[in-house]
Amino acid sequence: MLKMKDQVWVSEVVDKILKKLDWVSDKSKDKIPYTTVDGVHDDRSDASQEWTLDNGLNWWTNGFWGGMMWQMYHLTKNEKYAAIAKRSEVLLDQTLADFYGLHHDVGFMWLPTAVANYRLTGSQESRKRGMHVANLLAGRFNPAGNFIRAWNDFGEDRDRAGWAIIDCLFNIPLLYWASEEEGDPRFLNIAMRHADTVMANFVRPDGSVEHIVEFDPETGSCVRTHGGQGFANGSSWTRGQAWALYGFAISYKHTGEKRYLDTAKRAAHYFISNIPENNLIPVDFRQPPLPDWEDSSAAAIAASGFIEIAKLVSECEKNRYLNAAVKLLKALDEKRCNWGTGNDCILEKCTAAYHDQSHEFNIIYGDYFFIEAMLKLNGSDLFIW
Repeated sequence: MLKMKDQVWVSEVVDKILKKLDWVSDKSKDKIPYTTVDGVHDDRSDASQEWTLDNGLNWWTNGFWGGMMWQMYHLTKNEKYAAIAKRSEVLLDQTLADFYGLHHDVGFMWLPTAVANYRLTGSQESRKRGMHVANLLAGRFNPAGNFIRAWNDFGEDRDRAGWAIIDCLFNIPLLYWASEEEGDPRFLNIAMRHADTVMANFVRPDGSVEHIVEFDPETGSCVRTHGGQGFANGSSWTRGQAWALYGFAISYKHTGEKRYLDTAKRAAHYFISNIPENNLIPVDFRQPPLPDWEDSSAAAIAASGFIEIAKLVSECEKNRYLNAAVKLLKALDEKRCNWGTGNDCILEKCTAAYHDQSHEFNIIYGDYFFIEAMLKLNGSDLFIW
């Protein structure tokens, strides 16, 4: 239960979200944004741009704009948000027609768009899209190691047939949905086998997690780990930690298997114990003091995950997770949110990967998870996962 002053703060922030999204949605209604250029949303659906196979319409974040619109529609019942969300969903059909370039992140792309649409409106076309991509995701399952293959191969010297990543805990909810929708346990079995493999091979004894684990694709044996988007192999990438604590909570929510909730709590406790005094989250909990890159998106994802865990635990445990969520979200609101008209995004200082050339910029999923978390605190969110 939030304190009265925190309830007031939540209402104030939700009001700021409504005001910002009201004009931003009109301005970017014909786009599928990922980041901003000089404060203006880019557009991954712009066919005039020279996108590569994997970063145009196939880009893994292309569902979050639609998800933001469905959250706003669910909150306000304003049809303009539904219209924008439906447009982005239809635009993504081209990726299904092209096929090449599709990957494991179809859950990130179609749960907040097609499946959200079906849940809210009953659209049978949207249901069909959701079932189609669920089958594509199931087709990436390797029974030799009980994992869903991550990326496709890029370049002649890069073989990713045995790679699995922590992020995929957010794609398997597509399989949970498909199993529940169809009454077909095949999808459930694949999702749970992948979750069990992640639990056994990604989560370290201290609750921190690996980003990438490579398996032998023929035998299923664990070969090695990779540092991925964190600082180094063996370090602690914060967004991956957030995917873990929230992702295992989702698996528990769909299956009722206590081992998933226990694992979510272990990952959450590690994250909470490493929150800096300023409550601003670095890219990696084990990165060197300088450069001290931040990732506000990791804070937003973790906060939404903490709130989800709080819904699943006993009354005496709730405050531990709620307090951590409020602490992170208040820091973001006060120090890392742009509520003005000079930037189409809300959240600032997001970082995709420690060793990328660019750091601390706007990223659309930062906005999505910040909005989702605030609406959860307000009791008005649409559960998408």
